[in-house]
Amino acid sequence: MRFRLTDEQRALRAAIRQLLDRRFGPEALRAAVDAPALDRALWRELGAAGFFALRLPEAQGGVGLGLPEAVLAFEEAGRALLPGPLLATHLAAGEEPGAADGSVAVAAVDGGGVVEWLAEADVVRGDASGAVPLRSVDPLTPLHRVPGDRGAADPVAVLLTAAEQLGTAARVCELAAQHARTREQFGRPIGAFQAVQQLCARTLVRVEVARAAVYAAAVTADPVDIAAARLLADEAAVRGARDCLQVHGGMGFTWEAEVHLHLKRAWVRTQRAGGDTESEEVLACDLVAGTA
Repeated sequence: MRFRLTDEQRALRAAIRQLLDRRFGPEALRAAVDAPALDRALWRELGAAGFFALRLPEAQGGVGLGLPEAVLAFEEAGRALLPGPLLATHLAAGEEPGAADGSVAVAAVDGGGVVEWLAEADVVRGDASGAVPLRSVDPLTPLHRVPGDRGAADPVAVLLTAAEQLGTAARVCELAAQHARTREQFGRPIGAFQAVQQLCARTLVRVEVARAAVYAAAVTADPVDIAAARLLADEAAVRGARDCLQVHGGMGFTWEAEVHLHLKRAWVRTQRAGGDTESEEVLACDLVAGTA
């Protein structure tokens, strides 16, 4: 299946990328790593741009778009490594006052019992009693763990997480290709060597497969399609970042390289509700029901 974005969807994606390039480019990313904190000015600017109210009906002050457009927005956020409780705040728009316009940051206890940005949130959705801080591998995503079973994952949250993972997968594919073209060894670019070409090719294949699955799930909104998209996007992000790091060699482990931050963020996202085990169970149940 081939998906073609409409002119409006392409314009939306371009506008979000332009905003994030301007407000959260490489220098801002480095500054955030050195001093992690929720950028309230950026949060309000995202609200003014309609990021959180994207799916909220116009009658309620929202943009009035749908799930496919939200997927494009979160894909761009994942590409930029945008920090903060984006998912929880987006899902709370229209229900929590101030969430839609970015004047309030919302944290939420997801189905896996993990809470991102709990300490900096103005509103916490769900029972966060007994929350204990976790040492996060991602310096831009503070975490808390809440004990007990917190219920099933929200399919929309699962899909938008997949969209963020897709953004990371696409970005590390770009970084791998750029480095392969410019880094030289033995008098020629490392991209001339077959082993490096294979790493880049595998990364690209995973990105395009995951993209097709995520975009399809955004159209159907079917829980089974969403589960498949999440599995493919998680794999594309984590394995793609690992392969990109291999292309960079030892440089990939340094703070100067963006790729290790993408790998760490991808690891954190896999721990959200709807990850491997849950999505695999959704697919398994559907297969069993289809053969009964």
